Amino acid sequence: MIKKHIPNAITCANLFSGCIGIVYAFNGALETAAYFVLLSGIFDFFDGFAARLLNVKSNIGKDLDSLADMVSFGFLPGVVMYQLLSQSDYASPYLPYLAFIITVFSALRLAKFNNDTRQTEDFIGLNTPMNTLFIVSLPFIQKDYPSVINSTVLLIGLTALLSWLLISEIKIFSLKFSSKSWAQNKIKYIFLIISALLLPFLKFAAVPFILILYIGLSILHFRKIPTA
Repeated sequence: MIKKHIPNAITCANLFSGCIGIVYAFNGALETAAYFVLLSGIFDFFDGFAARLLNVKSNIGKDLDSLADMVSFGFLPGVVMYQLLSQSDYASPYLPYLAFIITVFSALRLAKFNNDTRQTEDFIGLNTPMNTLFIVSLPFIQKDYPSVINSTVLLIGLTALLSWLLISEIKIFSLKFSSKSWAQNKIKYIFLIISALLLPFLKFAAVPFILILYIGLSILHFRKIPTA
C-alpha cells in the first residue's frame, strides 16, 4: 500500500520546492529561485513517471499535481516577473502587479489541461513548466543585457505573449516517450539534442532559444500530422 503514496510524495516535494523558490523570489534572489524551479521541474517529471511505473494513477494524484504546479509554475513565475517589472526602467507602484496576469493564465491553463480530452498525449497551448523556465531565465540574461531585460515595454509584452501562449490552441508535443524508436520520436530527439548543445554554452540564456525551438518544431511537426 505504500507504493500508491510515492508519486504523491514526489508531487509534494515539487510543491515544497516551489514554496521555497517563492520566498527567494520575494526577497529578490531571483537566480536562486530559478534553481528551485529546476528542482520542482525534476519532481514534476518523476511524479508522473513513478505513477505510470507503479501503476497507481488516481484522481487525487492528478488534482494534487495541478495544485503543486499552480504554486511552482503559476505563482512563482508571477513573482519573478513582478520583481523584474519593479526594477524596470519605468518606475511605477502599480505596474508590476500586471505580472500576476501570468499566474491567472497559468491557473486557466491548468484547469483547461485537466478537462481537455485532446491533451492526453500532447499539449494544446504552452505548458506551465516551460513557461516558467523561460521567465526564470530572464534574470540570468539580465546580467549580460541589462538594458534589454530592464525594458518595461519588453516585460509587459512578454507577459501578454506568454499568457496567450498558455491558453492558445497551438499544439505542442510532450516529452513523454512511449518507446525508444527514432522514427516515432524523431522530433523529440532533435529537440533534446539541440537543447543539450545550447545549454553548456549559453546556460540559462539558452532557454529563450529553446522555447522558440520548442514551439517552432511543434508547429512543423503537427502540420504534417492530420488531425481528426
